[in-house]
Amino acid sequence: MRNIVNFNDAWLFTKELPAEIPASLPEGWESIVLPHTWNAIDGQDGGNDYYRGTCYYAKKIKKSALPVSARYYLEIKAANSSADVYLDGKHLAHHDGGYSIWRVDLTAHLKDESLLVIAVDNAPNNRVYPQMADFTFYGGLYRGVNIICVPDSHFDLDYYGTPGIKITPEICGKDAKVEVEVYTTELTEGQKIVYTLYDKEENELAEIVSTDKKVVFDIKDVHLWHGRRDPYLYCCEAELVANDEVLDSVCSRFGCRTFKIDPENGFILNGEEYPLRGVSRHQDRWGIGNALLPEHHAEDIDLIMEVGATTIRLAHYQHDQYFYDLCDEKGLVIWAEIPYISKHMPTGRENTISQMKELIVQNYNHASIVVWGLSNEIGIGGSDEDLLENHRILNDMVHEMDKTRLTTIAAVSMCKMDDPYLQIPDVVSYNHYFGWYGGNTDMNGPWFDKFHAMHPNIPIGCSEYGCEALNWHTSSPRQGDYTEEYQAYYHEELIRQFFSRKYIWATHVWNMFDFGADARSEGGENGQNHKGLVTIDRKYKKDAFYAYKAWLVSAEEDPFVHLCGKRYIDRVEDVTKVTVYSNLPEVELFANGVSLGKKTAEDHFFYFDVPNAGETKLEAVAGEYHDESVIRKVDEMNMDYVLREVGAVLNWFDVVEVEGRFSLNDKISDIVATKRGKLWLIGMALKLKKKMKANKKGEKGKSGGFDVNLKDAAGSGLMDMMGGFTVLRLSSMMGMMNISFTKEELLKMNKKLNRIKKKKQ
Repeated sequence: MRNIVNFNDAWLFTKELPAEIPASLPEGWESIVLPHTWNAIDGQDGGNDYYRGTCYYAKKIKKSALPVSARYYLEIKAANSSADVYLDGKHLAHHDGGYSIWRVDLTAHLKDESLLVIAVDNAPNNRVYPQMADFTFYGGLYRGVNIICVPDSHFDLDYYGTPGIKITPEICGKDAKVEVEVYTTELTEGQKIVYTLYDKEENELAEIVSTDKKVVFDIKDVHLWHGRRDPYLYCCEAELVANDEVLDSVCSRFGCRTFKIDPENGFILNGEEYPLRGVSRHQDRWGIGNALLPEHHAEDIDLIMEVGATTIRLAHYQHDQYFYDLCDEKGLVIWAEIPYISKHMPTGRENTISQMKELIVQNYNHASIVVWGLSNEIGIGGSDEDLLENHRILNDMVHEMDKTRLTTIAAVSMCKMDDPYLQIPDVVSYNHYFGWYGGNTDMNGPWFDKFHAMHPNIPIGCSEYGCEALNWHTSSPRQGDYTEEYQAYYHEELIRQFFSRKYIWATHVWNMFDFGADARSEGGENGQNHKGLVTIDRKYKKDAFYAYKAWLVSAEEDPFVHLCGKRYIDRVEDVTKVTVYSNLPEVELFANGVSLGKKTAEDHFFYFDVPNAGETKLEAVAGEYHDESVIRKVDEMNMDYVLREVGAVLNWFDVVEVEGRFSLNDKISDIVATKRGKLWLIGMALKLKKKMKANKKGEKGKSGGFDVNLKDAAGSGLMDMMGGFTVLRLSSMMGMMNISFTKEELLKMNKKLNRIKKKKQ
């Protein structure tokens, strides 16, 4: 019988390059337990200086401690991003791709006592994706390792990490036909396969005994998998039997459902409109990196369920099998993708193919998955023929491997609506940040209307949208201030625009959780992307979290009321705005026990003007539910609420502002609306061009993996978006591209802007 032995304990680890791969237990290496990453700290602290290179893991294998078997396979659940396996100093295998299961047959080389060494490498190269992206590429054996012990005749363990069983349900009216196919190794005459079908309660429904590797079950009155409402799962087990002895067995759960994606009506599940409104998810945590335990995955899924999401985009790579299992169980509809991201590498084509094969082979049976993502923002610099061919190859291969699901891509704002690579997948989504990276929030809905009018037969979705929020606060939120209040405002606006357009087949907030991005230096806390609805440690749900909960969770399921701004206590204004979110129809607000009135709101967002004097205890009441907070009148702004950029040359509150004149704190769109402002911008563009030329000579024209290309930007929607940036914010973001301004340069720039009059309102 198959035995799976957990092999996570008692490893040795080193970052030091050994003179040669050891054949005996090394001395001086660090003792660790898997899962493990060497970037749990330096991958989240900023500076884009986390360790990227080859590290080594070593562990003894005592054959006598393993179950007696004919064959022994090493199963590596993920090793980021490339790895080599050695046994007693002999090289056995190499693997490229940091997010999938892969296995190595140790049998022929395993002694009574052997030393296993795994060299894991996350160094930059030009062949393994991802290489350029806005997240940390944590190195390590971060999902653990098993030893799988099987007889000579067994279900396949070699083909792209296969589970050995492939299940394809087909709905036929009220019934279903379920095709079950198995993959086997070294079967001999007389061996049979016993297929057994079970319902959700593990009651046996049917059994087929056959020598065929493909059989079909009929299920009468099939119980459909219907998303969050009813995530019903069947199970199929296959046993390899000889002379009534079970030699090996595999099993997998599956769900029976139909779906389609309609360009007018969005996502259709089992013949019913089923709006996909949800989030994207990265897999890391504060101080842990990507070396997550099952309880971490379970907490993540619980938070995603609480916010009311019906879908998750699992970005930007294959996630842990346990997490896909949880998605099946909870009824979440999933977009699964490979890390073909940000910059096309002509030398990386084979890696996109192998990673896509692994993604599909290993995840085919998951009822939750409905689309395979081919790429993310890969056309940021336009699409050339090699990029297009790579996508066509992937698209055709996916359709050949899986005839039941669709393909998609996540394009970026700068990608023109007539770009040919948008015509390749079955459905399309866009990553848009109007209202955060330039532009305004009101640009989002109209952009999708324009695309929908231009391509009425292409289903269109929004695969990323969001803005960053830390523990900064203001009563006058504005784009780029990183306050919790602006994030709440932004998402209120986007909810109104997206959720009212049912043709948008799916929306995915970027992101459910803050995540590590060591190249980032924004928001006053370097090393993270803070667009999450929940902090990276999962300890705090930002106000925007409750905006989605109010829309997506019914009052019958989980009634609640939430007072926004609990971390924003000290306020200078005499009358302050207080926002309440609730999925109940009416909210009453009390200030020190005195009612400020009742309000109704069809959009679930309730706004109150509250007198601000002394200390005020606020209580929001909706039916039998209530929430409390406190505000306090102060004479001057509490500077603990004001963003201070770490290492910033200049912060916004240090900028000299002159009444009726421009400054670094004004938006570029307002400045160029004046004649003198246009001339100023032309002059600045020439200076920027010189800086970029100087960087190019010094090979400093890249940062965080993104090429700086003004020509491409000027020919796209990027320049329109930039109008929403303040000059100061744009200058700080240029720093992420190694284009820096000194304090003197910025002050000189501000002085020139102070001379330009604003247009009279």
